[in-house]
Amino acid sequence: MAKDLPYVCSACGAAHPKWSGQCDACGAWNTLVEQTALSAGPGSKKLVARGTKLALTDLSAQAEEAPRRPAGVAELDRVLGGGLVPASAILLGGDPGIGKSTLLLQAAARFARGGLRTVYVSGEESAAQIQLRARRLGLEESPVQLAAATSLRDILTTLDEDPPGLVIIDSIQTIWHDGLEAAPGSVSQLRAVAQELVSFAKRRGSALVLVGHVTKEGALAGPRVIEHLVDTVLYFEGERGHAFRLLRAVKNRFGPADEIGVFEMTGKGLAEVKNPSALFLSERGAEVPGSAVFAGIEGTRTLLCEIQALVAPAPPGQSRRSVLGWDAGRLSMLLAVLEARAGISFAGHDVYLNVAGGLRITEPAADLAVAAALLSAREGKALPGRCVFFGEISLSGGLRPVPQTENRLKEAEKLGFTAAALPRLRGRGAGSRSTLQLTELDEIAGFVAETFGETAGDSRDSSPREDGRRQES
Repeated sequence: MAKDLPYVCSACGAAHPKWSGQCDACGAWNTLVEQTALSAGPGSKKLVARGTKLALTDLSAQAEEAPRRPAGVAELDRVLGGGLVPASAILLGGDPGIGKSTLLLQAAARFARGGLRTVYVSGEESAAQIQLRARRLGLEESPVQLAAATSLRDILTTLDEDPPGLVIIDSIQTIWHDGLEAAPGSVSQLRAVAQELVSFAKRRGSALVLVGHVTKEGALAGPRVIEHLVDTVLYFEGERGHAFRLLRAVKNRFGPADEIGVFEMTGKGLAEVKNPSALFLSERGAEVPGSAVFAGIEGTRTLLCEIQALVAPAPPGQSRRSVLGWDAGRLSMLLAVLEARAGISFAGHDVYLNVAGGLRITEPAADLAVAAALLSAREGKALPGRCVFFGEISLSGGLRPVPQTENRLKEAEKLGFTAAALPRLRGRGAGSRSTLQLTELDEIAGFVAETFGETAGDSRDSSPREDGRRQES
């Protein structure tokens, strides 16, 4: 009886006993491919070639620290964990036009000037277009070697003759493997091209940087297996309407996986931002309702930013919730907690929330700052301008402590803030060395009463429809 071979999803790698049109694990369509067996299986008379015996070791063996090659761009080196590691593979993703090619061209110029042979291969632009960008950035004298190609065979043949120290492929979606009939950018092409390029980097000791496109949802396009093949995955984020750009590490085998680097887009390329907190708060004006300053943690650095909220009456049954830079689901949860635990209802009101500067926040510690901005906007009462807010709000309405409290307070104090509202500090003298005036809170209802008074929400508890009915009566 013939042995049934398993089918594997080319998008997520999940195994299936038989072929079907849709993968049960990731939901992708037409991605199941049949895998060839490594042997004929038990009881077969077919001879199978023996492999090489593996050298086994134990956990007590001393491993050498991975060597680093700093780029000279402090924000990039911070995200990479201290610099570029030879024989490593890096995947950089970001929206079109966000500045990925500009960042890599500037980094390539720094590495090349430092004596590292660097090759920049572009499948989207010609060599003349890259040279034009280099002149605009003042990098035309840098010894970076350029090539415009899309054939994987030609690229590997060129690189294998004299392996460079750094190879940049911009972008992987444009490179095609001539052994496959699929179109460039398809799942099978991306998987084969990425595997060949990463194998070359590991074999020849070259550092490899792959540029990837992202989907509408902001995730890297193509199969997730590409992210598993590489050592580091970076995202270049930002809003086109803002000059700020964030380089964020979401995977890093040689450094922290939650570090960020901050850049500013200028006429001469990307400039490093030494003090991101001061930059994000530079455009903050006078005290106005709906504005609160959040002291957050991004990687190893403390970052202060402004949370902006707007609450306005809405037509009956047409209230909206709009969020930029924060999780929309968490906003809905926070509004429910404010209504159930503090008696503040946002029914019949449009709620708009924005993180100033194009920053995206995922930390639960932003709950208190968001709640403060929402309440300030709803009550029409400005918060103290030199006060920072941070703390996680639970479903019961309690405030939970957050990590690195002292670092948050220290950064706020350095930027001239005089007060902080935070969850109650417990043990180990947390915050005892801070000169800020601390308002320690146990629950959100106490914060509402202390900041906005006992009558907060009374004047606007009713919806516009109820107000209309009262006027008619």
